[in-house]
Amino acid sequence: MAYPFHDIETKWQKHWEEHQTFRTPDEVPDDTDEFYVLDMFPYPSGAGLHVGHPEGYTATDIVARYKRKQGFNVLHPMGWDAFGLPAEQYALKTNTHPRETTEENIAQFKRQLKRLGFSYDWQREINTTDPDYYKWTQWIFLQLYEKGLAYQSEEPVWWCDELGTVLANEEVIDGKSERGGHPCERVPMRQWVLKITEYADRLLEGLEDLDWPESTKEMQRNWIGRSEGANVYFDLAGVDDSLEVYTTRPDTLFGATYMVLAPEHELLDEVTTEPHREKVEEYCTQALRKSERERQQQRDKTGVFTGGYAVNPVTGEDIPIWVADYVLVSYGTGAIMAVPAHDERDHAFAERYDLPIRTVVEGGDVDQEAYVGDGPHVNSANENVSLNGLDNKEAKEKIIEWLEAEGTGEHTVNYQLQDWLFSRQRYWGEPFPIVFTEDGEDKPVPEEELPVTLPDVDTFEPSGTPEGPLTTIEDWVETTDPETGGAATRETNTMPQWAGSCWYYLRFLDPDNDEQLVDPEKEEYWMPVDLYVGGSEHAVLHLLYARFWHKVLYDAGVVSTTEPFQTLVHQGMILGETEYTAYRDEDGTFVSAEDVADDTELTPVQVDEDAIAKEGDVFVLEERPEVQVDARSHKMSKSRGNVINPDDVVDEYGADTLRLYEMFMGPLEQDKPWSTDDMEGVHRFLNRAWRLLAGADREEQAVRDEAPDGEQLRTLHRTIKRVTEDIEARAFNTAIAAMMEFVNAANKWDAMPREIAEPFVLLLSPFAPHLAEELWARLGHDASLAYVDWPAYDDEHIRREVVEMPVQVDGTVRATIEVDADADEDDVLAAAKAADNVARYLSDVDIQREIYVPGQIVNFVTG
Repeated sequence: MAYPFHDIETKWQKHWEEHQTFRTPDEVPDDTDEFYVLDMFPYPSGAGLHVGHPEGYTATDIVARYKRKQGFNVLHPMGWDAFGLPAEQYALKTNTHPRETTEENIAQFKRQLKRLGFSYDWQREINTTDPDYYKWTQWIFLQLYEKGLAYQSEEPVWWCDELGTVLANEEVIDGKSERGGHPCERVPMRQWVLKITEYADRLLEGLEDLDWPESTKEMQRNWIGRSEGANVYFDLAGVDDSLEVYTTRPDTLFGATYMVLAPEHELLDEVTTEPHREKVEEYCTQALRKSERERQQQRDKTGVFTGGYAVNPVTGEDIPIWVADYVLVSYGTGAIMAVPAHDERDHAFAERYDLPIRTVVEGGDVDQEAYVGDGPHVNSANENVSLNGLDNKEAKEKIIEWLEAEGTGEHTVNYQLQDWLFSRQRYWGEPFPIVFTEDGEDKPVPEEELPVTLPDVDTFEPSGTPEGPLTTIEDWVETTDPETGGAATRETNTMPQWAGSCWYYLRFLDPDNDEQLVDPEKEEYWMPVDLYVGGSEHAVLHLLYARFWHKVLYDAGVVSTTEPFQTLVHQGMILGETEYTAYRDEDGTFVSAEDVADDTELTPVQVDEDAIAKEGDVFVLEERPEVQVDARSHKMSKSRGNVINPDDVVDEYGADTLRLYEMFMGPLEQDKPWSTDDMEGVHRFLNRAWRLLAGADREEQAVRDEAPDGEQLRTLHRTIKRVTEDIEARAFNTAIAAMMEFVNAANKWDAMPREIAEPFVLLLSPFAPHLAEELWARLGHDASLAYVDWPAYDDEHIRREVVEMPVQVDGTVRATIEVDADADEDDVLAAAKAADNVARYLSDVDIQREIYVPGQIVNFVTG
């Protein structure tokens, strides 16, 4: 009989809510260890949850439930990252206030999460669009402002004249708006910028002691991009000025044969000669229609000669100056010295435009490709300095020393990290707590006047200028100078969506505090977050920005730790069900695509899983094993039609099955394909556990108050040990496998002792909490099992394992016996002789020798 999961799950979700079972006390206890487990909170889209969301949420919920049972004071909250572009776009399309759609979306997400039985403390729920929340986002901005870490700068934005609005980078493709394909251009605009570069070294150093995936740490290091090199000054030929270049390879300066400027470089106009000006301007116009990401990723490196020349400070040569869009004004100085013999990008550019390639480090064949390795320097000497014969490190040190002595360069540490552009020309975001006086001076809004709330308006149409929609709301824009009472205007840009997610983990500690961002005692007790789980798409920016704000708050004395997240886990992606594709050739015969010529026309054919077999590491047609089949799982997306709604799964199988299945699919960090067949297998396991412990198909009572035997104790304690160790290692799939093995073994027993049943139900409870609560109640307990102690295993029971041993008579196996792994030799020999088939062969013979290999074999020699 299938267990009634609909009734059970509804019952226990109602119980948990009515009793606030998972509410974390507001008071900080004196003598209880804490454990803070946190999900990266979601953006509540209109589509609701898909089955990828519950994977990470289930993992954290298992840990939260497990830690509570270990006696920890657990904080496991949930909230909503609800500002941002999608809500505003939907508002423009439907003429619905983004607040309305956001509230509807949150209600949908919350309903789905509660239906999955996650043990969140809903009393601590936060929403980044709530003025009571973003009051403190604005307060943090003021701390940045007062410390000189927030400043204004003219920065380029994408402006679409046809749409009358500023667009985000992701809304512009090849210089055209994603919506409508209208031309866009980069225009300068006053923006707020945060000086994250001030914290670059501390952001690097802080990574060392974090329990994070090494790949994520490396991505952060690469994004910060610390490098050591030199700033070198190249005089301009015929112009009273110089170009400053940052290079990590000053040792190759003798090999610099041309220079390249970014299209935005401030000296480009000065170095461009009249015969070349038209081509340069045309090239720059095209370049500025591309985003920096597009310019970096394009394969073909193009450029235009400016007609100008610079003087190489070590050779005295005039070298040509080009402009190219692959050079970015935001990195280094916006100008590079090109050494094509020892830089792959410079080599490709030099070959394309027939520019000189001069070897200055021995190694490789620079006629074929750039040599970027170490080696003795050659062709690297003038009358004052020689690098010849030195390796890269020695040559760098020597040339920097010479440049500094000559006044033409100096040792420099550079970062790829740029200051954080923090303004958005949007309505649906946090207003800046800044006003401007009539003479343009910016002033902070006093803290006692926070929050500066968004105006409640009916329309969010673009302003028709690069400024955002808030500029059109005059009665909101016009205000007074907080110091003088004179006329002033509000800042009309809003903060990016990142702002609210930079510090939300702190507000969960003290969500109702009107006087402080967080109470210092609570912060010191709970921080840092012990376990933080979320997608790898946030491996760089969200984590970097949150770490930056946290360090600023540490310097301000608001937090007691230098890092916010101690342990980080990225859950893998759940892919659509595996699709199997076979191929027919022109004759209609199934063939392996790998075995035919590239110019052979093949027709792909979708094949049902039932017709597939696996041979080693490849899939083949079951009836034609010589034909290989492609097996691929794609990311779930609306366009592919393979998105699975968790509501549908819960309707058919129940929440516990979905939770258990997503953990059983494979290691948490790996991508995994969805499989309905495997889902049904997990559901069968829960049904077997129900029947085993609830007695649904037994005539007698399922659980009895009788003493367990040795085998039952060994099975239980082995399971406790495995499940405990696997949860600690976040190996949830193998923990489930251990519980499945327990149920398989227990179904062979004549009865289930209470002393065995109750600990197993507790083991099951973090994974399948609804079923476990119901079983616990049926075992006679009135209270929830949420805080019942986690069972401990006894090594004594585990050591007394049963092993199977073959028994031979004169080298021929006659029987197999089960004995305790640590049984005495005499006991094992006695058991072996007593085995029916062995006793028959020994009854009328003399035993000459008794051979016993512990744990492996018994052999009686009679000859």
